[in-house]
Amino acid sequence: MSIAYARRLTVVAVALLGFVQQAHAQTPGAAVARGRITGRVLDPQGSGMSDVGIQVVGTTIGALSGVDGRYTMANVPAGTVTLLARRIGFASKTITGIALRGGQTIEQNIAMAPATMQLATTTVTATQERGSVSAALDRQRNAAAIINSVTSEQIAKSPDSDAAAAVGRVSGVNVQDGKYVFVRGLGDRYTTASLNGARLPSPEPERKVVPLDLFPASLIQSITTSKTFTPDQPGDFAGAAVNIQTKEFPAKRTIVMSTAGGYNSSITGENTFTAGNAGRDYFGFGASTRGLASIVPTYGNFDPQPAQGEVNSLISTFRNRWSALPAKGAPNGSFGMSIGGSDPVFGQRIGYLVSGNYGVQQNIKLDQVRAYALARRGVEEVDRFTGTSSGTGILWGGLANFSTFLGRNTKVSLNNTYNRTSDNDARVETGVSENLGTRLNIQRLQLVERMIRSSQLAVEHSLFGGRHQFDWSATASGVTREEPDRSEIVYTVNGTSTPEWFAIGTEGAVRTYGKLNENNYEGQLNYRMSFFEPANELRIKFGALYRSTDREAANNVYSFQGFGLNNAQRQLSPESIFDGRFTQPGSSALRLVPLAQGGSYAAKDRLAAGYVMATWQVSPMVNIVSGARLERSEVEVTASPTIGAPVTTRPKFTDVLPSLAVTVKASENQNVRFSVSQTLARPEYRELAPLQFRDVLGGDNFLGNAGLVRALIKNADIRWEWFPTRTEVFSVSLFGKQFDNPIERIYLGTSGTRIVSYQNARRANNVGVELEARTGLGKLTSALENVSVFSNATFMQSKISLRQGLASVTNSNRAMVGQAPYMLNGGVTWNTASGSTSATLLYNTVGPRITDAGELPLPDVKELPR
Repeated sequence: MSIAYARRLTVVAVALLGFVQQAHAQTPGAAVARGRITGRVLDPQGSGMSDVGIQVVGTTIGALSGVDGRYTMANVPAGTVTLLARRIGFASKTITGIALRGGQTIEQNIAMAPATMQLATTTVTATQERGSVSAALDRQRNAAAIINSVTSEQIAKSPDSDAAAAVGRVSGVNVQDGKYVFVRGLGDRYTTASLNGARLPSPEPERKVVPLDLFPASLIQSITTSKTFTPDQPGDFAGAAVNIQTKEFPAKRTIVMSTAGGYNSSITGENTFTAGNAGRDYFGFGASTRGLASIVPTYGNFDPQPAQGEVNSLISTFRNRWSALPAKGAPNGSFGMSIGGSDPVFGQRIGYLVSGNYGVQQNIKLDQVRAYALARRGVEEVDRFTGTSSGTGILWGGLANFSTFLGRNTKVSLNNTYNRTSDNDARVETGVSENLGTRLNIQRLQLVERMIRSSQLAVEHSLFGGRHQFDWSATASGVTREEPDRSEIVYTVNGTSTPEWFAIGTEGAVRTYGKLNENNYEGQLNYRMSFFEPANELRIKFGALYRSTDREAANNVYSFQGFGLNNAQRQLSPESIFDGRFTQPGSSALRLVPLAQGGSYAAKDRLAAGYVMATWQVSPMVNIVSGARLERSEVEVTASPTIGAPVTTRPKFTDVLPSLAVTVKASENQNVRFSVSQTLARPEYRELAPLQFRDVLGGDNFLGNAGLVRALIKNADIRWEWFPTRTEVFSVSLFGKQFDNPIERIYLGTSGTRIVSYQNARRANNVGVELEARTGLGKLTSALENVSVFSNATFMQSKISLRQGLASVTNSNRAMVGQAPYMLNGGVTWNTASGSTSATLLYNTVGPRITDAGELPLPDVKELPR
């Protein structure tokens, strides 16, 4: 008898049994209100499970789950309903206490487990089965690798407004600058981010990683963090691979509206300052009203030097805004709306979810200190600037996801996402420049707008009664980043005298124009075959991926000088100096100079990959996952400086990345996991471009290094985890990593300025321990029945080994750049008995870490805990 045929006999038998029960339980002719139950059946790894028979106990109503595990049962009698789910090789599952009203649609997901001698049938309540915290822990417990998940329910109970804040609650995860993910103390270069399983391009010119603050929390179904590598994942990570899953359509037609407000005691209602608005700033399209006049770039690097009359005309084309404006801080706020459901369209049922979100947030950073040090008789602080930054952030976006079934064994999905951010910031700081020997006041106005979009067509097929699964997807995504007009103005401040514009250097008045555009096209396919019964199942999975990425980035920097101005004229406000009075015909008071800290680069990245892996349930107690991934990467980066000839670099790498993971089931609710693997980290495009990009007066200049090579990382993990109940977990993890050719961000000591560059070190080691706990307090006293606590802590250390020839480094015995010695997260949650109301108190902190390694005479630069 075939396995598929046996499954169908099981469904028929269940239906007949229900018919007999119904004949004795119901009175003929009685009118019964009816509703609808729908949901998904999930396997131990959290994937959809087909060919599972679901029966409404006591009736003839039943269904068989489809390709992604989804099922629907209509005309279910209202009342308290019990479901029975069965599939050969898996423990039968009974879900009790489903309260169904007439005309109502209820979504009830079902998680299945392999049958064992100790586990023949499981009975749970509907509330237990539906709780997303328990579902996340179920997935963590049954996963082949070490993962952590954050679900939409957990996000809803926190103040997190975007994916970056939400993922920061995962053990071993810290978020830098509110957007960049650090896992196990490693820098963001060692973490990858995907949306619905497809890699997204980055809108950051100095990074390939996607800033997670681009994704509103209201659009997220779950965030999964994989800390160990398996061959079906891209191999360029060492910290973690983060996958953001957007929400799917709800079981019934639903309209949801939400709003939120926020108060910041440092800025709300307080006197502050702003960079000012221009046009459509509040919709994230302020760049359209700013920007560099098209005539200016036609003069190139001003060789030959334009006539003074032409220079005056060019200066008049620049926007005349230099100074921060006074303002009153406003409260933060956001609102969102979503419409979803599953309705017939021309006879074909279509699931849909259309959702949008808009938020405004004001922020302020008081008493910021920017200081550097030089080594003379010891370490001596120089160039200390103290200031305040104030800004307004806009985040809006939406998704439009659609899916349908072609028959019972094919699911087609179309997922579309668009998000846009705008950060309009002003910074005012005062300090002493040792190079210039004077006290300075600096004002910087900066608008940065980022956009990210993604469209994905995904198809899933279930073959041979669910024993084979085939899926493929095609994704087109893109990002833009515009910095349309950053202004920096510098005035000298000497005692009680009137401040004067610092008009004689190239740093006294600077305008910067940056733009980045990147497009990404990715196709992937996966085929999975299952052999034997679930208790000793062998899964063979293989697949391929091809990704094509093209990026263009440009940066134009112009300096204004006022050699022809007298002292009284330099004491005017910047808006007066540049209002046109000194650019009249015949005037030679002002000059315009293009700076070398600019230029453009273009990058092409082609990645082809294939893999094969096997998952073998050796026994009910032991599971093994092994395989390897082959990746071929070809990158071409052409850098075109403002002054000088273009430079092209073409690194190519072919790597085989093996992986082995073993899970030993120490008891029914305890696991011990072991894993070893090799992964890699490639240089980022900007790091390969030998261009110098300017930051701010007396600040940093970034210089790429075309000689960088990719780093290889050997990973080892051991983890013990205990799940006392479906909502509790205790775990201890030990991890170690060895890096060959790690890429380090370093400070170069040069005359008059500081340059940040990148170099390959020889080797580095990273070791650490992770602790995680989540438990309820009801076991202590009934008064705390609805209170739960959770915490996680990571302690680690690393040591870098430098190459010969780098003897000029300040500290040859230091931690890796970006690696923190500890990270702590914790929280307390209270829920009402019905679960309709909850409150959560959260805490997190991270230890000091090196942001830039120093080269003599400069020390290492550290970011301290906040």
